[in-house]
Amino acid sequence: MPATETAVTARPGVPPARHSTARRPRRRTDHAWAYLMIGPTTIGLAIFYIWPIAQMLYYSFTRTAPFGGQTWIGTANYRALAQEPSVAQAIVNTLVYTGIQLAGIPLAVLVATLLNQRDLRGSAMYRALYFLPVVTMPVAVAMLWRWMYNGDYGLINHLLGKVGLRGMHWASDPSVALYALAAIGIWMSVGYNMVIFLAGLQGIPADYYEAAALDGAGPTQTFLRITVPLLSPSIFFATVLTVINSLQMFDLAYMMMSSAGSAGGSANPALPRVRTVSYLFYQKAFIQHDLGFGAAIAFVLLAFILVMTVLQFRLQRRWVHYA
Repeated sequence: MPATETAVTARPGVPPARHSTARRPRRRTDHAWAYLMIGPTTIGLAIFYIWPIAQMLYYSFTRTAPFGGQTWIGTANYRALAQEPSVAQAIVNTLVYTGIQLAGIPLAVLVATLLNQRDLRGSAMYRALYFLPVVTMPVAVAMLWRWMYNGDYGLINHLLGKVGLRGMHWASDPSVALYALAAIGIWMSVGYNMVIFLAGLQGIPADYYEAAALDGAGPTQTFLRITVPLLSPSIFFATVLTVINSLQMFDLAYMMMSSAGSAGGSANPALPRVRTVSYLFYQKAFIQHDLGFGAAIAFVLLAFILVMTVLQFRLQRRWVHYA
């Protein structure tokens, strides 16, 4: 500011204000501590996430030999990926599996609502039982369900025979294998989503339910008009996680389709109808040793997950806008 303007605007007897520079070193120190605190996480993300993604992208443009060595081939892997019938079938299988998994979210909401009742006896035990599949190893879960789905001595066929119904080979019949696998996925995910919804339900004030009871609203109206709208952030969060986890599903399909003496379940007739994108990546990259083609599959899957996640966030904004 010019000196004349300072003289005019300053009050008599009061010296003009001076800008202090004492805070600048303090701000720099704060920034240094902030960078120091986030440094380990940033380094970990760079080493274990960003660098593998960049490396995978590079490999997708190469032909990699089984024992090392890459040859740059441009977009040949992506062109081959678009012409490979097994890739299209794997995408369809993955989308169908994901859609069925989303059907388990209303079931988890219903279970959480029932277990949130204050006068329910043994609610802690029921919560632990529903959450038990979440903390169980997928290998153990697959072994259990392989026994239950067995067409010769499985528990499900045994129970169906008790009521006069004929069972089937659930894990090897191409017409039902994918749906049988999706049922296991729902059974494993209901407990995790239930915990998310229980946290959301406990955050809803009881005044809303008391006002609805005074207005004569029934349980169904209260659930649809109060519980579901106020639980929508938790439902959105569970939906995003369910979609991401379902698109990456591999271990359950591998264990359910594998059989004695076969590499990754190659002898199972239902494998083409159950093979997901992640499973196809495993077969191409580690069984057939086509690392470049497998990297192309993995990068396409990564891009698809990002697109689906962004789409869900945009739909959530519209939902909040019109709610």
